[in-house]
Amino acid sequence: MNSGLFIAQRITAVILAFAVTIHLVTILYAAQQGLTAGHILQRTHGNLAFHALYSVFVIAAAIHGPIGLRNILREWLGWRGHRIDATLFAFALLLLALGLRAAIGVYVA
Repeated sequence: MNSGLFIAQRITAVILAFAVTIHLVTILYAAQQGLTAGHILQRTHGNLAFHALYSVFVIAAAIHGPIGLRNILREWLGWRGHRIDATLFAFALLLLALGLRAAIGVYVA
C-alpha cells in the first residue's frame, strides 16, 4: 500500500473510533430512556451537531472501508492496477452518496 493510502486509513480510523464511541453512547442513552425511533428522529431533526457528526462518520467510512477492501482484494483475488482502483473508487462514491443521503434524511426528517 502506498504511504498516502496508509496515512488516510489511519487518520480515518481515529475519526471512526471517535464517531463510533459517540454513536454507541447515544444508543445506550436512548435505550436506557426507552426512546422509540420516532422520539429519536424528533430529537435529531434539525440538530446540526448530529448532522455534522454523522456526515463526518460517513465521509470517514467511505474513505476507510475501500482502502481496507483494496488490500483484501489484492491478496485474495490478485487484483492489480487501474481495475481495482476504479472499482473501489466507484464503491467509495456509492458509500458516500448513500451515507450522506441517510444523514441528510435524518436531519431533514
